[in-house]
This record gives sequence, structure tokens and C-alpha cells, in this order.
Amino acid sequence: MRVLVVNAGSSSLKISVLGDDDTLLVDRELPAPGPASLRAVLDDTLGDIPPVDVAGHRVVHGGAAFCDPLVLDGDVDDRLARLAELAPLHNPPAVAAIRALQALRPDLPQVACFDTAFHATVPAPATTYALPEQWRSWGLRRFGFHGLSHAYASRRAAEVLGRAPGDLRLVSAHIGAGASLAAVAGGRSVDTTMGYTPLEGLVMATRSGSVDPGILVWVLRNRAMTADEIEDALTRRSGLLGLAGNEDLRAVLAAADAGHAEAALAVDVYVHRLRGAVAAMAAAMGGVDGVVFTGGGGWGSARLRRDTCAGLAFLGIELDDDRNEATAADGSADADDRVVSPAGAGTAVVVVHAREDLEISRQVRAVMSGVR
Repeated sequence: MRVLVVNAGSSSLKISVLGDDDTLLVDRELPAPGPASLRAVLDDTLGDIPPVDVAGHRVVHGGAAFCDPLVLDGDVDDRLARLAELAPLHNPPAVAAIRALQALRPDLPQVACFDTAFHATVPAPATTYALPEQWRSWGLRRFGFHGLSHAYASRRAAEVLGRAPGDLRLVSAHIGAGASLAAVAGGRSVDTTMGYTPLEGLVMATRSGSVDPGILVWVLRNRAMTADEIEDALTRRSGLLGLAGNEDLRAVLAAADAGHAEAALAVDVYVHRLRGAVAAMAAAMGGVDGVVFTGGGGWGSARLRRDTCAGLAFLGIELDDDRNEATAADGSADADDRVVSPAGAGTAVVVVHAREDLEISRQVRAVMSGVR
């Protein structure tokens, strides 16, 4: 079975094809096309790749209704579209890609795989907001995101460590344009940093992460901003962009190293939140056996890993500088998945490629074979 994986995000369209043994046959990343050109871009891409048997889509927010991958039909599509306001940067492109592919390949089965589903095992104390009962009756609760990445990274880290996933307490750190941590105990998510939407938690590229709700009340009262304007500010104009004028983590790190004060503050804020969240995830599990860095920033920045771990020695977390800085044989930064902590360290630190495509393929094959 050849699986087409479509990951339509806010800034890119990632398309891959995986063969019977999950061999990567096609791997492409394109700039996110606008709604008017999405269908044409998909059509051009499909004409250029091997025939496929089924498509799997990454859908960021499944809400309370979607806790498992499922085959798409018209009813499901409509229900997903109604969740768009909960993940405005992510769900609309995913739904648009689903509908475009349905129009282009109406006979091709399509499966939705949800980032929120991995966190369905998080217990009530970690998902419940201390809100009035009426508000909670509206479904306002914490969901968590990046579940496809956390599921793969935690399972792959166990393989790298030569341990069974059921024996480990791992903090999975997905650091990219969006960023979140997950506490994964015995292979199951028990806490995470994102909440009702992908806006809560860590500082991100353009998202603020957690802020005092009183700030929003003050802005509404004193600056006459609309809900849409506030959403735009918190989602698209905050984070590293708001602090340093640049949303690219690598560029902000480089600017900080060059002595730019705003960039240096942005890095300090970013790392401060990240360290505190790692400790919180460890507390949720009663300890930690390993920290897994994944995502573009988690994988790609030895500097970020070093700065983060430097403040976590009290958890037994330390790095081996040579392992942390290792590069591939061709001199690129694309080294293998690996342990970057010293031998015998109390808490392992592992670096893992983000492979959401493999997790989506795994879930698609399970659904199509009738196995959950």
C-alpha cells in the first residue's frame, strides 16, 4: 500500500509518499499556496508522483469529537470545517487540501489523522480549566497539539535508547514555528503545554504562548480592539516576531550572538519558558528518564539544546558537547537520530528527526486494515 501524506500548514505544504515498508518515495515541501491555487498545485504534484492507494492528512484540531484517525466523508469534512476557529492557522488549510484532493481524486480514500488525538489520554486534572461550570459546559478544556510528532518522537527515542516505550518517562519537545512539550509516560501522553487552541504554552515564531488573561480584558476595555484584531495580534504578530522583529529562530539566535539586544531578550524569554515547561512536564510524571528534541528548532539548533539543558542540571539533564554538535558524514547538520547526553547520565537527551509522515502512514495503514 502506497500512502500519500498531505501536511497542509500555515506556511508550507508538505507532500510525501511512503511505500509498503514505509520507504520514503517522495518528499516535497512547497510554500503554502493560497486557496485559489491549492488545487492546481496539488494537481501538478500528483501528476509527478507514483500512483498511491490512500491519502492521509494531518489535521491539527479534532476537538472532543475526533480522538482516532478516520476515513473522511462529507459529514466529517463539514464537522472539521466548523473547528476552523480553534486552530485558525492550521485547520483551514487542512480542510482546503482535503476538499481539493477529493475533487481531483474522488475515488482515492482519504484518512484524517489528528494532532489532538495523542493527548486523549491526558487525565482530567491536566485538561480542566478552573472556569465557571457554564463555561466548561461549552467544551472549554485543554486538548494539546503536535500529537503526531510527539507520538513518533517518543517511540523513536525509545528505539534509540534501546528501551521499551512502556518503561520510560519522556519529555518530548517539538520545537518549530509552533512549539509544545508533552509528558509521555509509558508511551501515553499525560500532560502537554498547549491547551484549548495551539496558542497556549511556549513562546513560538509568531504566537505569544501563554499570557495573563487580564491583559486581554485590559486591551478590550482600553484599546477598543475587536476579537479578530486580538486573535491576529496573538497568533500572527507575537512570539519571536513580536519580541525581535523576526520569526525565524535561527536568525534570532544569530542576531543575539551578534549583540542585538532585542534578539538577546527574545532568546532569553524563549529559553526561560522552555526550561520551566520541561520541569513542569517532569513533575507531571513524577520524574523523567529522557528529554527528546524534535522539530526544526529542536533538531536543527545545537545552541538551543545547549541553552535549554544548561538550566536543567537539577533534573540530571546534561549534554555531551561533541555529540550535541555532531554533523553528518557530508558535513551537513543532518546527523542521525542520536543520544546527545554523556554515557551514564541520569537523564538521557535524545535528538530525533520530526517524521509526522511516518506516524500518519502508521495510522492510515491501521485504519485501512481495520486495526485501531
